[in-house]
Amino acid sequence: MHSTASLPDVIEVAIIEDRPEVREGLALLINSTEGYRCTQRFGSMEQALGEIGRHPPHVALIDIGLPGMSGIEGVRILKQRYPKILLLILTVYKDDDRIFEAMCAGACGYLLKKTPPARLLESVKEVMSGGAPMSPEVARRVVELFRRFHPPADADYRLSPQELHLLKLLGEGHHYKTAAAEMGLSIHTVGFHMRHIYEKLQVHSKSEAVAKALRDGLIR
Repeated sequence: MHSTASLPDVIEVAIIEDRPEVREGLALLINSTEGYRCTQRFGSMEQALGEIGRHPPHVALIDIGLPGMSGIEGVRILKQRYPKILLLILTVYKDDDRIFEAMCAGACGYLLKKTPPARLLESVKEVMSGGAPMSPEVARRVVELFRRFHPPADADYRLSPQELHLLKLLGEGHHYKTAAAEMGLSIHTVGFHMRHIYEKLQVHSKSEAVAKALRDGLIR
């Protein structure tokens, strides 16, 4: 973890964004600000995974809705291959599932694309200092999601070992397809398990299920 005292003179940033006008606009903002430099820019996650290791940046700004591999799937792979790169989501999506999946996959922060330029640059510095910057409405959704659950003292949801394993994988950032592959199950069987999990935990979405499992200590 970086501290403010140990910040580099120039923070090197990579951009993973498929829309050229957004990508170039971000690069211009970064390169025209003292103390920041855009060292790499990629139009897809596949391109980033192939080239980012040649000169790993301090921070990567990552869109979610990329062609081919999604930003969330890419975050998980980047986190495994290059654990020192700090991964900051910059997207238009603000739904619970994507926020949860991104943070579980290893993102250090979650910003919406309407974030003002000055705040975006502050967030890059904040993540370098060990923070987890989030757009205000994203932070509110995360807080609300956790507030929704107050486990009873004797919480026992009678989840099977497979259901707990599935929840643990989802909590680590997997989606249904990769969780199914990891467990050697079909997507249909994973869906079957999820319906039982929803019933037992009394929730209505994957993000709620993961949040409740974390809150109640069912997974870690």
